[in-house]
Amino acid sequence: MKRILILNGPNLNLLGRREPEVYGSQTFETYFETLPALFPELDLAYFQSNHEGAILDKLHEVGFSYDGIVLNAGAYTHTSVAIADAISGITTPVIEVHISNVHAREAFRHHSFISPKAAGIIVGFGLKGYELALRSFL
Repeated sequence: MKRILILNGPNLNLLGRREPEVYGSQTFETYFETLPALFPELDLAYFQSNHEGAILDKLHEVGFSYDGIVLNAGAYTHTSVAIADAISGITTPVIEVHISNVHAREAFRHHSFISPKAAGIIVGFGLKGYELALRSFL
C-alpha cells in the first residue's frame, strides 16, 4: 500500500470559513474523511501548519520513506526558497496543488518557487485538485 502525505500550509486550517467564494465552505478535515473511501489502496496521512519550519520538518521526516506528497504550501508557494530547497533535497515526489486558480488572481501569486521542483502542478479545481493529485500516485 502506497503511503501518501497531504501537506497543507498557512491559512488552510481556515477552509470552510475563509473566503468561501474562493475556497468553498467545506473544512479540509471533513473533506479528508472522504478520501479513504475513494482511495482504499492508499495509506493517507494529513498534516497542516501555519509555520514554515514545521512544513520543512515534515518534508524532511517523510521525504525518504513515503511514496508521494501532495503539497498546498499556501502563501509560502510564492515566498519560500526553503520549502523549494527541501523538495529538491528529498526523494519522495511532490505534487503541488492549489484550490484556486492562482494565475487568475493577484500578480504576486503567479510565481511559485515550488513549481520547478514539483513532479506536477494542479491548480483551480477546488478540493478536487487533491483527488487528481492522489490519482497521479496510483
